[in-house]
Amino acid sequence: MRLVVARCQVDYAGRLTAHLPMANRVLMIKADGSVLVHSDGGSYKPLNWMSPPCSVREGTTDDGQLEWTVTGKDGDTLRILLEDVQHDSSHELGVDPGLQKDGVEKHLQELLAEHPTTLSAGLTLVRREYPTAIGPVDLMCRDADGLSVAVEIKRRGEIDGVEQLTRYLELLNREPRLTAKGPVRGIFAAQLIKPQARVLAEDRGIACAVVDYDGLRGMDDPEHRLF
Repeated sequence: MRLVVARCQVDYAGRLTAHLPMANRVLMIKADGSVLVHSDGGSYKPLNWMSPPCSVREGTTDDGQLEWTVTGKDGDTLRILLEDVQHDSSHELGVDPGLQKDGVEKHLQELLAEHPTTLSAGLTLVRREYPTAIGPVDLMCRDADGLSVAVEIKRRGEIDGVEQLTRYLELLNREPRLTAKGPVRGIFAAQLIKPQARVLAEDRGIACAVVDYDGLRGMDDPEHRLF
């Protein structure tokens, strides 16, 4: 990765145009070829960028000013004029193992498979990753009355997740061995369920369950709560 701190002006031309006037910024050229322009604010988002594959040509303008021309795969360009370079260094970061998130859907699925009654009283696990023609259902369970229950698990429950579970239920309700005692019902489980998703789920007869991740892991001890 190459890091450059410089007073610069940035102009983008492509599907639209954008202009950043002269100011101190951080320029990043990453090993994957991407070029990013950052300010000292605005959180993690760059002010402007060019995604790989792209090429970087360094040169000078007619009046001797340092200039970078970054060209993208569709011919769009990022023109960076550097007035004052304060820092320029390159670093070999090596292979990154990737972000390992705590509480991702896979881990939630594992925990809920061990504790299905947290979703609904009397629920028992039949199997994880129950296959359908359009992908696996996270959990296939059975309730106290012997009815099949399909559970879709998300970290953040939104309308797309409800639509996904709806499609699964349409397929599952065509399987006689699952519907011998009645139709397959659905449970939409997430750490947070958006109001619009909840309304859509309930309209389609799908139950919603908000998952207490810390409680599932045994980290949230009710005896030690103040309230």
